[in-house]
Amino acid sequence: MGVQAEKIFVNLPVKDLDASIQFFTKVGFAFNEQMTNENATCMVISDSIYVMLLVEDYFKTFTKKDIPNSETSAEAIVALSVNSKQEVDDVVNSALTAGAQPSNDAIDHGFMYGWSFKDLDGHLWEVFYMDESGFSQE
Repeated sequence: MGVQAEKIFVNLPVKDLDASIQFFTKVGFAFNEQMTNENATCMVISDSIYVMLLVEDYFKTFTKKDIPNSETSAEAIVALSVNSKQEVDDVVNSALTAGAQPSNDAIDHGFMYGWSFKDLDGHLWEVFYMDESGFSQE
């Protein structure tokens, strides 16, 4: 097996850091206060998954590329695996209540269930549950 990273830090540009913190707090995520200042915050997804929310001007110091217009372009979809279909619904409903926009309708393939939303900056989030026992063992 190749490279085995221990943690992932996804970096996302945001227009209003305080609004993003309030939004994701309502969704149910926590933040590492030691990694938070006026330019950035570290949102804790799990013990090994983090999302760095970076004010757009600060984000631009890490790349020479333009930030895509999230209304017309998608560069990535952040997909989060959770433990049940109910948890999928809970996370997405919390996001929608906190001000997210719907992305795609819920999709139920039996062994896999997912639903998605767009956050305040238009980033796409897919929340899904996968019952791995549903895979055939051929």
